[in-house]
Amino acid sequence: LGLLECCARCLIGAPFASLVATGLCFFGVALFCGCGHEALTGTEQLIETYFSKNYQDYEYLIDVILTGVWHPFARPQRVCHAWRGRKAGGCSRPAHGLGEQRGMAAVPSGVGGGGTAEGGQESHFCTPRRFVGITYVLTIIWLLVFACSAVPVYIYFNTWTTCQSIANPSKTSASIGTLCADARMYGVLPWNAFPGKVCGSNLLSICKTSEFQMTFHLFIAAFVGAAATLVSLLTFIIAATYNFAVLKLMGRGTKF
Repeated sequence: LGLLECCARCLIGAPFASLVATGLCFFGVALFCGCGHEALTGTEQLIETYFSKNYQDYEYLIDVILTGVWHPFARPQRVCHAWRGRKAGGCSRPAHGLGEQRGMAAVPSGVGGGGTAEGGQESHFCTPRRFVGITYVLTIIWLLVFACSAVPVYIYFNTWTTCQSIANPSKTSASIGTLCADARMYGVLPWNAFPGKVCGSNLLSICKTSEFQMTFHLFIAAFVGAAATLVSLLTFIIAATYNFAVLKLMGRGTKF
């Protein structure tokens, strides 16, 4: 009976929300980085093969990939560290936050809400207020990443819808030759790029390639990874804000 009671107390004190959010954040960042890298590499190949023969037209896209917006593995000496600090930094925060949640759970009722150090003294390394602030900033950053990752999904979905119309001409009143996918209108290529767009049966043949299908699904996976990371950070904000409020009330002598 004593062992069961001890286990029950341990389970009650376990930070389940932080554990789930930590795993979700690691999973989301890994999915976003890996799938995003492969998806942009596939996009580069599709543009080079079908939409433009001039390297200067899509040179900017390659620069974006290599400077670390989606490519965490290129130029490891110069890019990867910046990428990890900017994007995968969301991974170190959950581990830090997990320790913070455990530290706050262990604070006795006589300790104020200023920190988690012994004797009630504030810990300058990690305070509840600082953790909430950092997590809030990371959430804003990943909200922007989430919004940006939806753009390529939207572009590929429009292209796929156009291909469906070409494959089923009876469902549209437009001529097949007028149904096109123009990479220039999305800002992927400059307006002087040639040909810049693919129409009709040529576009349908592109949509049937494994490269197009794989890239489309990889962008969707990257979008899901960004969403998972955002949800995990929101969970950390809720948990950290709650624990910070509990510490404040406990410091005032409030009993729960």
